Amino acid sequence: MKIRKVLIANRGEIAVRIARACQEMGIKAVAIHSEADRYALHVKKADEAHSIGADPLTGYLNPHHIVNLAVETGCDALHPGYGFLSENATLAAVCRERGIRFIGPSADVIRKMGDKTEARTAAIAAGVPVTPGSKGNLRDLDDAVKQAEAIGYPVMLKATSGGGGRGIRRCNDEKELRQNYERVISEATKAFGSADVFLEKCIVNPRHIEVQVLADSHGNVIHLFERDCSIQRRNQKLIELAPSPQLDEAQRQYIGDLAVRVSREVGYENAGTVEFLLADNGDFYFMEMNTRVQVEHTITEQITGVDIVKEQIRIAAGEALRFKQEDIAYKGFAAQFRINAEDPKNGFLPSFGRISRYYSPGGPGVRTDAAIYTGYEIPPYYDSMCAKLIVWAMDWQELIERSQRALNDMSIFGIKTTIPYYQEILKHEEFRSGSFNTGFVEAHPELTQYSIKRRPESLAAALAATIAAQAGL
Repeated sequence: MKIRKVLIANRGEIAVRIARACQEMGIKAVAIHSEADRYALHVKKADEAHSIGADPLTGYLNPHHIVNLAVETGCDALHPGYGFLSENATLAAVCRERGIRFIGPSADVIRKMGDKTEARTAAIAAGVPVTPGSKGNLRDLDDAVKQAEAIGYPVMLKATSGGGGRGIRRCNDEKELRQNYERVISEATKAFGSADVFLEKCIVNPRHIEVQVLADSHGNVIHLFERDCSIQRRNQKLIELAPSPQLDEAQRQYIGDLAVRVSREVGYENAGTVEFLLADNGDFYFMEMNTRVQVEHTITEQITGVDIVKEQIRIAAGEALRFKQEDIAYKGFAAQFRINAEDPKNGFLPSFGRISRYYSPGGPGVRTDAAIYTGYEIPPYYDSMCAKLIVWAMDWQELIERSQRALNDMSIFGIKTTIPYYQEILKHEEFRSGSFNTGFVEAHPELTQYSIKRRPESLAAALAATIAAQAGL
């Protein structure tokens, strides 16, 4: 079935990214927006746009309203992007009931892999190693204490339906477990509507490695190699790399095969990501599966040449994969920098407001996926990420050099961003050597103590603003 019109059930740069893919495929793109997003870039890029109400959040989180809008506007498919309802089984089920193609896996698979304990069970059934942990959800605090003693501290207390770094706490001893138990339940209930939690053995300072998979409705499953997401803060990814500079070819093949096995076990369809932890001793452990397109899908596209969003649409239309595993090769290295509207020097405090000027970098191997423009007002209601800088190069050293140049070229005035912080990371020998783990950010708080040199253009802008203010303009 050919898809002719897609409703994009999201906002920001991922909505822009999906609209562009649709336009290249000759498909009409329909945007949705809250009142706060009336002037957002994704609204401008779509073929048509429709309001989902004044409230900045509830409209994006109402599956029935969104699917009704898809039907009313003549859409035959819906792309959920990431975040919001992207891993919401109800949205996928309602789409199916109303005859709308959901560009993602089935509701049953979303539900199964969204439940971390069920996902662990599926991984075990596929013969994929998992970290030691509770066999199911914890009954109560006493059960948690008993199982933690059996597993051995430190342990990770996790929301069963969690994701995005929320609903998770490391507990180094029984005291911390008792302190964090109710907190994690509260976070899980508020964020995911479920109070279920479970325990896993904490792998101290692992590498965070994930594998991109594609699977169609004809039984074909392939992987597009791995990404290294070890540079993260409080379980939130900051810089992602593809392929991982920390794996050899044997490890790369091994982890790719594991991801394909998990995907086959659950009957997966569409694009997905299987996430692993790599311990110091070289052992891999299954962590979770994300049943959606990832924020960092861009770097896989850069090293393989595969347009993942287009492939998602083709799979949802019932087409077979155009590639076999042996057709997929990677070339060079790619990095993605999440440009967040935050002030790293002030505890990464959000820095929302009006962008007075924005300059996007360019040149060989440089790509920017953004939802901002000069004059755009970043609303305070959503995630702080306002752009993604993606850099590709033939080798690791050139990637670092090109990334430094691209970050230096990228200028966003009017708000604070994480750009200067990333420049400091790129200077650090531990990162430059390609040997780091998830404890990197925490181990190097000094990297936030940078000084910003004011460029001539920023001084000119400040002078112009002063003159305008004095003139009453």
